Formats: sequence, structure tokens, C-alpha cells
Amino acid sequence: MSRVNLLDLAPADAEQALRAFAESAGVGAYRARQVTRHLWAAPAPDFQAMTDLPLDFRARLAESFDLPRLALVAEQRSTDGTRKFLFRLHDGQTIETVAIPDGNRVTLCISSQAGCALQCSFCATGLMGFSRNLQPSEIAGQVRELALLPEPVKPTNIVFMGMGEPLMNWKAVSVVLTILNAPEGCGVGARHITVSTVGVLPGIEALAQRPEQFRLAISVHAPTDKLRRMLMPVNIKFPLERVIDAAAAFARRVTFEYVMLGGVNDQPAHATALARLAKRCGAFVNLIPLHPGGAGSFTPTSTEGIQRFAAAVAKQGVEVAVRKSRGMDIAAACGQLRVERLRRRPPRTADQNGQVQVP
Repeated sequence: MSRVNLLDLAPADAEQALRAFAESAGVGAYRARQVTRHLWAAPAPDFQAMTDLPLDFRARLAESFDLPRLALVAEQRSTDGTRKFLFRLHDGQTIETVAIPDGNRVTLCISSQAGCALQCSFCATGLMGFSRNLQPSEIAGQVRELALLPEPVKPTNIVFMGMGEPLMNWKAVSVVLTILNAPEGCGVGARHITVSTVGVLPGIEALAQRPEQFRLAISVHAPTDKLRRMLMPVNIKFPLERVIDAAAAFARRVTFEYVMLGGVNDQPAHATALARLAKRCGAFVNLIPLHPGGAGSFTPTSTEGIQRFAAAVAKQGVEVAVRKSRGMDIAAACGQLRVERLRRRPPRTADQNGQVQVP
């Protein structure tokens, strides 16, 4: 019989399975809560490291349950404190995680897929195509691995803005949201967890049905259907008008992510149109300087150009900010480190994404 992967389960489900196991093993049911604590809240690398448990019980746990690890194969550190990690999974796939310190805050940018099927023209992850969805243990495991470092990295904020489209892997991402938020899990407040999407409508609706106050960020990147189709092929299936309607129906704070592409989407008319969309759903606009070398032949909008664009959006009564560029010296844009490892591998196209799941 295969061992049960406890890290693929929500903490309450893991504790229930452990309680039944502890009772069958003739030890106190309270041992289940001790083990559950070592999954996320005070993570242990393996069962043997759970020294508050009896030695023979630890051995029996290892026979019936699994705590898979992600192998750290590369780490880069920026002069601004940003750290980028490349993890190898059990099948040889690699994923990226970025830790961004800012004063008392530490934001983790985590991946939800190995590669991405959506092929946005300015995204480094899109260059590699889609490989597969990640399991809950592989998504939340990124947070766990950083907590297990000799100098632990513990987040105050978590964003699903790494590799992949999280709402096309909703079945796993929904479990991960519970793991990250639960007090017996990672204990990160729901308002400090943001799911970023290109606008996968079934996923937005599923996220809206969750009772927790998770945040939603929508990758807009163009204020018209015509331009957005050129930059983001997904706009054909999920047109901008329907995405904005879904954002307006979302009962919590929505952020528009908008990468600034020189001469492409940064003109005054684009600012006016973007502000009009944001006002329809009360969205906050986050302007993102393009990381040079991320993908394609795009050039970043100048600093002055971004400031003019921001002023034009703000003039329309919309709250707007310019994201600070981080990790420029370590290619911290999504997928860049992994792309360096996959240059020889042809990308998979969007019609080869058989494992992609939407609600």
C-alpha cells in the first residue's frame, strides 16, 4: 500500500487521518495534533525529527505516511534582499519561489504550475509552455521548505504570482489556501494572501465562494480586447468585458496588475481606458515595470513614462501605485531562472495542456 501524503491534505483532514492511525496504534489520540503541528505550524523535515513523539510511533508513522520534500537546486540573492529559489520536484520538473523583504514584511511569490499554458507574450514562464499542475504539497511545500532553511524565511504575505495560472489548478490551489490560512497550518491571514489570475472566470467565481477574505489580482495588461488578444491569447476565451464584470461582482478588494510595455500599452489613451475599467469594479491599479530580458522583444516603459501614466490614471479618481522593481540583478521575473535551465527544450503549446483544471 502506498503511503498517504499528509502535505496534500488540509490540516483538519490530516489530523483526522492521524487521529484514526494513533488510535489504531494504541497511542493517545492527542498525538495526532502533535504531528499536525509539525506539518506546517512548526514544520519538521521528517518524522524522526518530531522528537516530542515516542520513537516507535515515529517509525510507524514513516511506514504509513509521507512528508515529501522539494529539492533546492539553486538560490540567488539580490543586492536589494530579494531571494529566488529553484526547486526540483520528484519527476525532475523545476519551479521557482521568490522571497521579497520590505521592512517588517516578507512576501513570498509562489508557483502553482510547472510552466504555463497561456503564453502571454511578455512572460518568461510562457516561453517554456505547460508541463503539469502542481499538487498541494508542491505548492504549499514551497512555503514549508523556506521555513525549514537553516535561517528560516517566514512570510507575512503570500501571492500566487509565480509560475503558472493558479485558477487553472483550482482543485489543488483551494486546498493550499486552507493550508496557508488555517491556524494549525501556516497561519497567514486571508487578507495577506492574494491569488493572481489572467481572468479565468470559473476560478474567480470559485474563489468568490470561499468565506475567507482572500484577495484577487487580475492581470489586465491592456485596456481593450483588441490589444489584450495580441498580448494574452487567453482573452479569446475569457474576454476583458466578462473579466471586468466578474471583478465587479467579487465582494472583496480587487487589484489590476498592469505591466508597462514601452510603446505598446503605455499611451495616454490606454491610461484613460484603464481607469475607466478600474472604476467599474473599484479596483486598485498596480503598474509593474517590465523586467528586461523576461520574454519577447518588448522594452520597458521609461520611469518618466510610468509616472506620467500613473498620474493620468490617478487624475480619473483611481487609486494607483507603481510596483518597486526588485531582484533586477538576479533575473527575478517569473520563470527566468527556470528558463535558463530549459533553453534546449521546445515549449508545449496551449492545446497540449491536458492536465489543466478549472472548477
